[in-house]
Amino acid sequence: MIPVTKLDGSTYWINPHLIESMEQNPDLTIAFFSGKKIVVKDKPEEVIDRIVSYRRQIGINAIEM
Repeated sequence: MIPVTKLDGSTYWINPHLIESMEQNPDLTIAFFSGKKIVVKDKPEEVIDRIVSYRRQIGINAIEM
């Protein structure tokens, strides 16, 4: 799980494996495969860095098939 910051300033933990897409307009909207969407304060680059760090932490470094 990775942390993101909701617009009210609270921390929300998400499973990065379930992210379908991210769109910045101007806040970042994260869409999940379930159809749920959340809007966060974080920059896309911050979320991507957290995803990469999380994947390294759990031992997923190679491209998935």
